[in-house]
Amino acid sequence: MDIGGRTTVVANSAYISARGSCDGAANSASNRDKKYRSRLKLPHITVCEGLRETLDLGFQTVCVEQPIGKRLFQDFLDSNKDYKGPYHLWKDIEEYNMAEDEDRVKKASKILSRYMEPGAKYFCPFLPENGITKVKEKHQEAGDDLLSEIMHNVLDFLKEVPYTLFLDSMYLKRFLQWKWLEMQPMGEDWFLDFRILGKGGFGKVSACQMKATGKLYACKKLNKKRLKKRKGYGGAMVEKKILARVHSRFIVSLAYAFQSKTELCLIMTIMNGGDLRLDLI
Repeated sequence: MDIGGRTTVVANSAYISARGSCDGAANSASNRDKKYRSRLKLPHITVCEGLRETLDLGFQTVCVEQPIGKRLFQDFLDSNKDYKGPYHLWKDIEEYNMAEDEDRVKKASKILSRYMEPGAKYFCPFLPENGITKVKEKHQEAGDDLLSEIMHNVLDFLKEVPYTLFLDSMYLKRFLQWKWLEMQPMGEDWFLDFRILGKGGFGKVSACQMKATGKLYACKKLNKKRLKKRKGYGGAMVEKKILARVHSRFIVSLAYAFQSKTELCLIMTIMNGGDLRLDLI
């Protein structure tokens, strides 16, 4: 076996060992590096207070567009008995939207009985009567937009008094801590590279492991010289912005981004199932 072949075998073996299982998560705890793990600790809240003046703390930005903000706001709602109804309705509408067609009628009926009947435990009195009537008339059809208007009503209600209370709560302080941590610099020393998953015109994609968490990702490395020569910087930045805004279980998203002297690096969700384009052929 030549040196190149041995290198490939070693890289594949290390990758398989790091994965530990088909989803790459079984050994993540044991694979954490204590030195890097300690650098992920949330700071004291006094360190982050200044971010109130610099961050966009609008409802749409914090509670809809940012997963950590949405999670913390929903935790706040769940902790307050006055807002458990809209909290659970929000979650159930999202579950309805992700459900298979054959399950939607049952879920729509559950939403009607749980949130739109005056005697229900989580009845939401802020919902307009005409909106409830539309859902009752069309819930057997279980269309994609059945609960779209209701979702708008829920968010319109939550962005007023509930969100104002959230801004004065510990949950907002925890959000500021996470945003501070998110802003801290990170480099290639945080990751271990494994086997190459693919190659392209500007670089390559390899499997990698985040030292602090032990979690596996796909690292796309774009060579700066090639980008400059082929005028690809604009496309690379557009790709970064799109991946940073995508939050879907069906599309890879951006976890980290940094640069070395020679490369731009995008750390993305790793998909172990192969190339969808080839699977569809």
